[in-house]
Amino acid sequence: MSTADALARARDARLDLVEVAPMGDPPVCRIMDYGKFKYQQKKRQHRSHAHHSRNKEIRLRPKIGKHDFDFKINRAREFLVQKDKVIFSVVFRGRENAHVDEGFKLVNNVVESLEDVAKVEQNPALHGRRIVLILAPK
Repeated sequence: MSTADALARARDARLDLVEVAPMGDPPVCRIMDYGKFKYQQKKRQHRSHAHHSRNKEIRLRPKIGKHDFDFKINRAREFLVQKDKVIFSVVFRGRENAHVDEGFKLVNNVVESLEDVAKVEQNPALHGRRIVLILAPK
């Protein structure tokens, strides 16, 4: 089809004549709404940006209060909902090192509190003066 005929058809349809494959012999054109086409391309490109998971650390102490514990659990829940991993560290100082079992109880409470939104990626383990637990979003 000649270029003039194609332009006339596009004007009649109130659309644009867009060159799709300029390297073809002859070049390939299409009648379309160019603004809508660019909008859909931008929308597709925007959707392709996926969330990159980050590690968020929350530090706890063995003698943490109930309210402070709940506050930190809620903060961790927000991180997990945003698809970030959460690292819980229970830090021991001084005489607290003699009561590591209290730290493990605390970590087990964390796992129970967040089991609806998280799965255990790395089981609690003692690393020097701290217990480390890694949770990943479900």
